[in-house]
Amino acid sequence: MPFQLNINRKSRTVDVEGDTPLLWVLRDALDMKGTKYGCGVGQCGACTVLLNGHAIRSCLTPVSGVNGNITTIEGLAENGELHPLQQAWVDLDVPQCGYCQGGQILTAAALLAEHPKPTDQQIAATMNGNLCRCGTYNRIKAAIHQAAGFQSPVKGDTHDGI
Repeated sequence: MPFQLNINRKSRTVDVEGDTPLLWVLRDALDMKGTKYGCGVGQCGACTVLLNGHAIRSCLTPVSGVNGNITTIEGLAENGELHPLQQAWVDLDVPQCGYCQGGQILTAAALLAEHPKPTDQQIAATMNGNLCRCGTYNRIKAAIHQAAGFQSPVKGDTHDGI
């Protein structure tokens, strides 16, 4: 069945079953590999995309339930300029393996859209569902603060509950 999707400011048509998870539509039908498969049950956050500006788990979202604008990590930058979060990730050397970073960045983008100057508690509450095997939680928090417009010192690379 054909579905019309608005992905990264472009209209795309895919012919898939309605219960196909958005993750597999992006990765397999559209060859967009930035959205990662992690756990398949919505617990790790690697598959996070934005739907109308809200972070969702694409592994749990059937394509038939998608209505609106989808933003993937490939579409976060605009006009050749990195999004402030992407720039902060680069500046602070956030990723190690990088596998979870697309989901981390998109979750952080939804956070900043709702709370432009988030507190550490707001960051922790929002980011807590995104897992990072490498434990770069302090750098993630610092990058969110930098993107929000103020510096936050990186105290180390261990997990402190973000």
